Amino acid sequence: MELRLHDYQRRAIEMILEKTHCGLFLDMGLGKTVITLTAVNSLMYDSLEIDKVLVIAPLRVAEDTWSREANKWDDLKHLRISKVLGSAADRKKALAVDADIYVINRENVSWLTDYYGRDWPFEMVVIDELSSFKNNQAKRFKDLRKVIPKSKRVVGLTGTPAANSLMDLWAEMYLLDRGQRLGRTLTEYRGTYFTPGYGNGYVTYKWNAKRGALKAITSKIADITVSMKAKDYLELPDLIQTTISVRMTAEERKNYDKMERDSLLVLEDEAITAMDAAAVMSKLLQLASGFIYTETHEGIRIHDAKVGALAEIYEAADSPVLVYYQYQADKDRIMAQFPEAVLLKGDKQIRDWNEGKIKMLLAHPASAGFGLNLQDGGHIMVWYGLPWSLELYQQAVARLQRQGQKHPVLVYHVLTEGTVDLQVEKSIQTKDITQSALLDILKDRKG
Repeated sequence: MELRLHDYQRRAIEMILEKTHCGLFLDMGLGKTVITLTAVNSLMYDSLEIDKVLVIAPLRVAEDTWSREANKWDDLKHLRISKVLGSAADRKKALAVDADIYVINRENVSWLTDYYGRDWPFEMVVIDELSSFKNNQAKRFKDLRKVIPKSKRVVGLTGTPAANSLMDLWAEMYLLDRGQRLGRTLTEYRGTYFTPGYGNGYVTYKWNAKRGALKAITSKIADITVSMKAKDYLELPDLIQTTISVRMTAEERKNYDKMERDSLLVLEDEAITAMDAAAVMSKLLQLASGFIYTETHEGIRIHDAKVGALAEIYEAADSPVLVYYQYQADKDRIMAQFPEAVLLKGDKQIRDWNEGKIKMLLAHPASAGFGLNLQDGGHIMVWYGLPWSLELYQQAVARLQRQGQKHPVLVYHVLTEGTVDLQVEKSIQTKDITQSALLDILKDRKG
C-alpha cells in the first residue's frame, strides 16, 4: 500500500529528524508508529546516520504493532524487524539476527541492559509509551538511564505524558535530556515547581504545583516536544459517556460500612482484614464491585447490583459490547452470568471481535489498552470497574473511538452509589484537566 502522509505527520517526522532527542505527545490514532518508522527509514537509508534501533513498547504492541505497521506500507516493508520477546534464549536469538529495528517489551529492559552492559549497541532508542517510565524509582527507569546516553538519538512517544500529575514529567523528560530542562534530580524539580501538600513528619504524600508552574514547565520542554490532539486532525466518532448508578440493599451496605469503619469483616466464619489505607481502599472497591477477597484470595459474593446493570445494558445493546473489568473475581462472575462472553487473550479474539463473531468481549485495561484496533467489532463499552490510571482509561477508550469507527462510541460507567467508585471517577476527571492543559499549551496548532 502506498504511504500518504498527512501534513501533521510530516511535521512530527521533521521533529525527529531535526532533534536528536525529542518527545512526541500525540493522541491515539494520529499514527505515532508510522511517523517514527518513516523517520527511522530516512535516518537509516537516506542520511545513513544510524544502523541499529531499539524500540521499547508494551508487550502487545511489541508483539504486533511495529511489524504490522512496517509491513503495511510499500515504503517501509524493507525494514527488518526482530522481536526480542519470549524466553531468555529466544531473546538472545532475536538479538543475534541482523535487523534494522529490535523491538522489546518494557518488562525486559533491565534484562537487556544487563545483557549488553557497557557494550550498548543501539544508536537510536524509541520509547513507545514514554509515560510507562514516569516512576523514577522503578528498576527499568534506573537501568535505562544508565545506558541511554550511549545512544545518539532518543524518541519518546506517548499520548498521556502527565496522566496522573505534572510530577510524572520529570522521569520521562530525564530520559530525553538527562535533566537539562527540568532538573537533574526529582528533588530539584519538586523544589522548583511544587510545594508540599499533606504529609506525615518528613514524608510528603502530595505535592501541589506552584502558581504558574504549568506554563513554566511547558516553556522549558517546548523546544524538544510536540503535542497534537486527535480532535484537531481526525474526524473521530462522538464519545457519549453515561454513568449507570446501582445501589446495594441496606443489608449488603452493612458490609461496606463495616469495612470502611473498622477495616475488618467476618464473612462465612472468616475474618477479612485490611492493614493500611491502600488495603482498605482496595477492599472497598471490591465490595462496591460485588465481592470481596478472603485471605486465601477466594472471592466471596456480596451483591449482584453491577452484574444486573451489565445485563440490562447488554440486553438493550444494538451491537456487541466490550466490557472492561478490574478484578479476576469480576471476570469470573461475568463469564458465569454470560456464557457467551469471550476473554481477550490474543490475535484470534481480536480478529473474531472485529468480524462480529463475539457478542461480549471481556478485557482488562492493563492488557488491552495499547495498540489494539477494536473499532470494527462494536461501539459500546462498559466499565464494570474503573481504574485509577487516567492513562489506562484513555488508552482503553481509544480502542473503539478511533478512525474507522462508524458509530458514536457509547461508554457506560457502572458505579455503586455512595462508594469509592465515585472517587475513582472524579479522580480520572481531575487528572484529565491537568493533562489537557499541558497538551493544549504544547500543542502544535494547525496553520
